[in-house]
Amino acid sequence: MLNNIFLLMRQELTLTVLLFLLLFIKLGKERTNESILNFINIALLVNLVIGFYGSANGDLFSGMFTTNALIILEKNILNLAVLIISMQSYAWLKQHNQIIEFYILILTSLLGMFFLISSGNLLMFYLGLEMSTIPLAAAANFDLTKRKSSEAAMKLILSSAFSSGLLLMGISFLYGTSGTLTFSILTAHLGNNPLQIFAFILLVSGFAFKISAVPFHLWTADVYEGAPVAITSFLSVVSKAAVLFTFVSILYKVFQPIATTWYILIMILSVVTIFIGNLFAIRQDNFKRFLAFSSIAQVGFILIGISGSSQAGSASLIYFILIYVFSNLAAFGVVSVVSALTGKENISDYKGFYKTNPLLSWVLTIALFSLAGVPPTAGFFGKLFLMMAGAAKGNYGLITFAALNMVISFYYYLRVVKAIFMEENDTPIEKLSIPIISKLSMYICIAGILITGLASVVYDYIYSLSFGL
Repeated sequence: MLNNIFLLMRQELTLTVLLFLLLFIKLGKERTNESILNFINIALLVNLVIGFYGSANGDLFSGMFTTNALIILEKNILNLAVLIISMQSYAWLKQHNQIIEFYILILTSLLGMFFLISSGNLLMFYLGLEMSTIPLAAAANFDLTKRKSSEAAMKLILSSAFSSGLLLMGISFLYGTSGTLTFSILTAHLGNNPLQIFAFILLVSGFAFKISAVPFHLWTADVYEGAPVAITSFLSVVSKAAVLFTFVSILYKVFQPIATTWYILIMILSVVTIFIGNLFAIRQDNFKRFLAFSSIAQVGFILIGISGSSQAGSASLIYFILIYVFSNLAAFGVVSVVSALTGKENISDYKGFYKTNPLLSWVLTIALFSLAGVPPTAGFFGKLFLMMAGAAKGNYGLITFAALNMVISFYYYLRVVKAIFMEENDTPIEKLSIPIISKLSMYICIAGILITGLASVVYDYIYSLSFGL
C-alpha cells in the first residue's frame, strides 16, 4: 500500500522532502548564497529526474487524487520550467539574503499545482488552486523595498480572491444541482439545466482570471511589471501552464455533456483575447509589460486549439505549452540577467544591444521569433498544430482571424529585434558578465526551441498520451 502511494505521488513527495530540506538549511548554520543556490539547483535537477522515473496509473483517497502518464508528463514540464527559472535567477538571487524563503514560496506553489493537475474532485481542485496562488502573492512582494512590488502583490491577491469567489460560487451551484463533487460522477448529472450552465460560466470566469484571458486580464501587466523577474517568469509560464492543463482536462472529461455551450464561450474568449493582447503589446516599452500582453495573446491561440474538442486539441495544448516554456523563459532569461546586473527593463534600453552583448541578443531574438511563430522555430509548429486542432470544427473564420493576428504580432516582436540590431544608443547596456549557470539555462532554452520544433517524435509522443471528447 505504501509502495503504491509513493509510486503514484512520487513527484509530490519528492517536492515535500525538498521543502523540508530547505527548512533544515534555514535553521542550520549560515552558508554562502552561492553554496545554497548550487545545492538547490542540483536538488531541482534530481527532482526533475525522479519525475521521469517509472509510470503508474491510478487514484488515491477515493478518487480525489488521480494520476496517469499524461499527468506525469505535465508535472515534469512544470519541474523543467522551475529548474530553468532557478538557473536564470542566479545573478539576482546572489544579491539577496532570503534565498530559502524565495524557494519555499515557489515550491509550495508548485506543490499546489501538482495537486491541482491531479485533482479528481472539485474540493481537491479548489484546495490545489489556492495552495498554488497564495504563496505567489507573497513572492510578488519579494522586493520589499520597491513600492511597485508591494502594489503587484496587492493586485494579485485581490484579483485571486475575486476569481476564487467566482469559482466557489460555481462549485456550490454544481454541488447543489448534482449532489456530488467527484468529477467522474458529476458528468452523469450535467445537462442543459440553466443553473448548471450559469455555474459553468462562473467556473470559466475563474479560470479566465488565472490564465489572463480577456476581459479578466486587467491585473496581469501591473503584476508582471511590479514583481521580480523570476516571479514574473513563474506566473507567465508555470502558473499559467498548470491552470491550462487542468482547464482542458475538466472541459474534455467533466463538461463533455455541454460541449456545444462551452465551444461558443471559448471561441468568444479566444477572439477578444488575441485581439486585445496584440493591440496593447504594440504600445508597451517596459519589457515585462510587453511580455505580459504577449502572453495574453498566446493564451488566445491556445484557446483556439482547445476549442477543437479532440485528441489533437489536448495534444496541441501540451505541445505548445512545452514550446512556450522554452520560448518565454529564453526571453525572460535575458531580461532577468539585464535587470539584475543593470536595473534596466525598458525596450528602449536595448537599442544597440547587439554591439555589446551578441550572445544575449541572439537568445532574445530566437525567443521572440518563436513567440511570433516564425519558421523554423518551434513556435511556428506549435501555433500550426493549435490552428489545425481548432479547424476541426470547421470554423474557418476564426482560423483566418487568428492568422491575421499572427501577422500583427510580427510587428511588435520585430520592433524589439530592430531595436537590438539596427538602432543606435548613446548609452548602450555595457557588456555583461553572465554567470555560467544562467548562460547554461539559455542554451537549454534555445536547444528546446529548435529540437521541439524539428523533432516530430515530441509531438507524436504527446499525442499518444492525450485524450479528446
